[in-house]
Amino acid sequence: MGDNNKRAIVHLDLDTFFVSVERLLDSRLNNKPVMVGGVTDRGVVASCSYEARAFGIHSGMAMKIARRLCPEGMVVKGDSGKYSKYSAMVTEILKENVPLLEKASVDEFYVDMTGMDKVFGIAQYTAELRQKIIRETGLPISMGQSENKTVSKVATGESKPNGKMFIQYGHEKDFLAPLPVRRLPMVGGETTKVLHELGIKTIHTLQQMPKPALEKVFGKNGHTIWMRAQGIDNTPVKPYFEQESLSMERTFDKDTIDVIKLKNILRAMAEGLAFQLRMGNKLTACVGVKVRYSDMQTYSRQERIPYTSCDHIIIAKVLELFQKLFERRQLIRTIGIKCSNLVGGGHQINLLEDSVELIQLYQEMDYLRKKYKDSRIVTRASILDQENIGVWNPWTGERPTPPAHRHA
Repeated sequence: MGDNNKRAIVHLDLDTFFVSVERLLDSRLNNKPVMVGGVTDRGVVASCSYEARAFGIHSGMAMKIARRLCPEGMVVKGDSGKYSKYSAMVTEILKENVPLLEKASVDEFYVDMTGMDKVFGIAQYTAELRQKIIRETGLPISMGQSENKTVSKVATGESKPNGKMFIQYGHEKDFLAPLPVRRLPMVGGETTKVLHELGIKTIHTLQQMPKPALEKVFGKNGHTIWMRAQGIDNTPVKPYFEQESLSMERTFDKDTIDVIKLKNILRAMAEGLAFQLRMGNKLTACVGVKVRYSDMQTYSRQERIPYTSCDHIIIAKVLELFQKLFERRQLIRTIGIKCSNLVGGGHQINLLEDSVELIQLYQEMDYLRKKYKDSRIVTRASILDQENIGVWNPWTGERPTPPAHRHA
């Protein structure tokens, strides 16, 4: 490990995270088939235990079907507040003990320990760090370590549940070879289907494919798939900054005290930011509102919230913060919103919404926005009259004038 060119990348993943948190708080759930999500028949499974998976249950399945497959299963209503709290606990332990941390999602982390072998044995240190997380939080966590992010993530998957695996330098390709193609991080369901149709079922077969043939089928993704199948991935660990954020503000041509107008503009901006979060598969854990009065005095407030990318949750918090800020009853010049403490992995948290209909509504709204490349093609009825609201269009970089709207 003394070669400066050799990286040491660690991947950590909290096993069945939502279930593990619930078991920590209620030991009656231990060793039982557990489904976390919406508890009504219209709910969706956001996470399930290994015992539940044995019945064919998986994340994203309707709770009604999951109950049918496993009548003895224990259904627990998901609580993103709890999961945000435990995710923050693990993040703090890692931040205090590693030189470079990337928080990939609420339950997944990358650590770059490159060069630290001069100070201590990396394998022993990271193994002890994993034990520290288990000891201080009570949560099971799996770990993989190798020369790059792809191989480390696959190694974590192979070490589950609650295990660790180290892949020696030069053995990355051999380690991947016997595994199914689906184990490669960027190979999803559709890609797997296409690869199977081509007769490619193991990573070993994928490794032997000519790169141009994969590029012909998958475009530029074909190059990346081929490289990662060889165990090559130069993607850096991106430092996790609490201040990573998305923001939007509106300065008025004429200062205003029209509260209805101000609230509708805030709703529109919050809706736009929530859409951007979902498009980037991101979640926010902190929402802030800024108010600048006509005398240029500026006030802001922010509050932490459970991880989310849902319009209705962000809008409610934004309006609450605005209510606390707007005490002077003076003319307002500028209002703004900021969503910070961003992490990846939006899909799983969003499944905690206790309604298939609500989840489908978001999916359909986002589908229309992507199809027409306009984030305001569908919006709430309350903000229809707010022309030129200033909502950023992620496809053009412009603030479009809304076309004919569809009511949400």
